[in-house]
Amino acid sequence: MSTAPPSARPAGRLPRRLLQLYAGLALYGASSALLVRAGLGLGPWDVFHQGLAEHTGWTIGTVSVAVGALVLLLWWPLRQRPGLGTVSNVFAVGLSMDATLAAVPDVHGVPAQAGALAAGVVLNGVATGLYITAAFGPGPRDGLMTGLHRRTGRSVRLVRTGIELTVLAAGFLLGGSVGLGTVLYALAIGPLAQFFLRVFALPGAAGRDRPASVPPYAAEGRSLVIAGSGPPERHGGGR
Repeated sequence: MSTAPPSARPAGRLPRRLLQLYAGLALYGASSALLVRAGLGLGPWDVFHQGLAEHTGWTIGTVSVAVGALVLLLWWPLRQRPGLGTVSNVFAVGLSMDATLAAVPDVHGVPAQAGALAAGVVLNGVATGLYITAAFGPGPRDGLMTGLHRRTGRSVRLVRTGIELTVLAAGFLLGGSVGLGTVLYALAIGPLAQFFLRVFALPGAAGRDRPASVPPYAAEGRSLVIAGSGPPERHGGGR
């Protein structure tokens, strides 16, 4: 049971939490679209989504929705319980991604590509901070990670590494974009997300290691694992 006074609990700020959730999910999709337009490489899951899109003829956002729904089905045997944020994540990110891709033209030239890449990575960190601190439950991919962690007894870092390297390799083989952007994303998203988790934390007493409004799965489950680039307490930008 929480010992925090009602005024310090996230549940007492429902309008702000809902705003953070949906703003964060929309921004996550938009930032992912900027990485696609930059053409310099994507994060692991979007490499996979892009590779599938190449073979299905679907948009990358539609593939993201379909993959998110399939991953959510894997929660059943893991006895994971989805929240509003989980279900919203499945649909909102992909829809926002497709809408942004429709509005933003292709980027040409190294300076413009570098600018789109930097903007995408930073905005992805902002989005991660927004929707995690809303505390409506993990995204389907994060829930898969934490569920496997609990069922197998393996460390979060090991489970996350295994999942992300698997989808990255599969996406690359399917034709997804792997490059400088993939490396930059892996190195930068942990520190950026951790910074914005504190920026957007709901007011109230904060623990020593994380803001009061950050749910336990965020502190335990969002470690940056690609290339071993951060300690377990750093929060990554997966979904």
